[in-house]
Amino acid sequence: MMKTACALFGSPFNMTESPARSLPQRHNKLLILIAVYKSVQALLFVAVGIGALRLLHQDVGDVLDNLREALHFSPESRLVNFLLDKASLIDDPMLRRIGAVAFSYAALSFAEGIGLYLEKAWGELLTLLITASFLPWEIFEVFHRLTWLRVGLLIINTLVLFYLLKLVASRKKLAEEPRESAADAKSA
Repeated sequence: MMKTACALFGSPFNMTESPARSLPQRHNKLLILIAVYKSVQALLFVAVGIGALRLLHQDVGDVLDNLREALHFSPESRLVNFLLDKASLIDDPMLRRIGAVAFSYAALSFAEGIGLYLEKAWGELLTLLITASFLPWEIFEVFHRLTWLRVGLLIINTLVLFYLLKLVASRKKLAEEPRESAADAKSA
């Protein structure tokens, strides 16, 4: 029993570390960058959710009008008038739904970021699926109204998608190589 435990976990009297444990593990820098991007995105959605819940039981039109005055926007601005007109459509149930969706998407983005930072396959696949599912909508939005922000986000998300596709494909290929060499050894 002691020999089995020592074989599995190492001898408790052996104070030297194995060579694999002594080397610092190197993180994939692009995955860390994508994880930071996803975490910032999650924080943004948390802020949206908190903002939506803070507007509960308030007149959104009055809040926007006070914000317009504080930022010294012209009351004749088309954007200001558009926002003030649409503010009357926002009620408490809609603010709750906005908050719930924002917090849900923030949790999903945090999960993506954590999975990517830890270099877990589920994090890569989750990010791959979510990024791929939103690309058609982003392309539609760019063609609907072309802005630098939309184009930039589309480019970033497309690059993330292609990088993760390449990473997942290369890891799958590495996982299949030992199987192929074992099958070749059996046939020889």
